[in-house]
Amino acid sequence: MILSDKRILEEIDKGIIVIEPFDRKCLGTNSYDVHLGKYLATYKDEVLDAKKHNEIVHFEIPEEGYILQPGNLYLGVTLEYTESHGHVPFLEGKSSTGRLGIDIHATAGKGDVGFCNTWTLEISVAQPVRVYAGMPIGQLIYFVVEGDIETMYNSKGNAKYNNKTIRPVESMMWKNAF
Repeated sequence: MILSDKRILEEIDKGIIVIEPFDRKCLGTNSYDVHLGKYLATYKDEVLDAKKHNEIVHFEIPEEGYILQPGNLYLGVTLEYTESHGHVPFLEGKSSTGRLGIDIHATAGKGDVGFCNTWTLEISVAQPVRVYAGMPIGQLIYFVVEGDIETMYNSKGNAKYNNKTIRPVESMMWKNAF
């Protein structure tokens, strides 16, 4: 079950959902629009290795925007910091974003209950497109959880993305044992 606009507002009032900054105009019928933060990042190396720490280079989107190129992976970040203490948050692209040929996540659209941070976006484009800090980039939808939660994400000792940030975060796959 997906939360409605009224239910999202109720959960915000209770502190079960946190969205900062919050703008009532961004609340849809059953979603909340999130915006592109001012930082993007790219990986330093052309070939990435799942067993090593692949470093990234952060840069700020200039006021005149930044042109994303096909064939490159960009890491972006949401302007909004969010917390979800009772629902599973999903980040999806907006139809207007998709119609510009912008994909905002390769595989990581689902958050965990207890995720408290900005969202790193895995951005790719079908053709060159100029993006701007603050532009609508996606929407959060919240699903009801069935059953009790044993361990919230923000209390897991092995959670890799718990450090609060306003910049995109690179893959932490290298921290996994395999």
